[in-house]
Amino acid sequence: MAVVYLALGSNVGNREVHIAEAVHILKSKINSIQLSALYETRPLGYSKQRNFINAAVKGRTDLTPEELLQFVKNAERQCGRKFRRRWGPREIDIDILFYGKLSLHSKRLDIPHPRIIERDFVLLPLIDLNRGLHHPSSNTSIVSIYKNLPVNKHTIIKKHAKRLKPSR
Repeated sequence: MAVVYLALGSNVGNREVHIAEAVHILKSKINSIQLSALYETRPLGYSKQRNFINAAVKGRTDLTPEELLQFVKNAERQCGRKFRRRWGPREIDIDILFYGKLSLHSKRLDIPHPRIIERDFVLLPLIDLNRGLHHPSSNTSIVSIYKNLPVNKHTIIKKHAKRLKPSR
């Protein structure tokens, strides 16, 4: 079984409910899921949209990377995701961040996710889940990457005090 880390984000409708629904669906193929704290963040790219709620999950799966990608895209559809525009509003977004120590670059999938090192809303949830985590490509600690992130790359507005409890 591979240890996987996924990022989740939502800024349409009840953002926390979308995150909870996604976690519930993910549990069907990913074992021992741990969920980070939730973070409210400013949007990137297209800024004329609502703030996001972001989180990360850690778990174990027997799915191959390609099967995992298909599974998370199906989970997004099950949660009602509608495509509006690139980096636009979404009910749920699920990205594969890490799949063990695998490095994979194909037309459909890049592991590790190429923009982890630029996004505080991904780095802090990863730190919540595993302070000792290292980026598999550079072997640099996630904590160190976060500490070296330029201030202009910070999008987190606040960390939610309460942890999300999946609804199902």
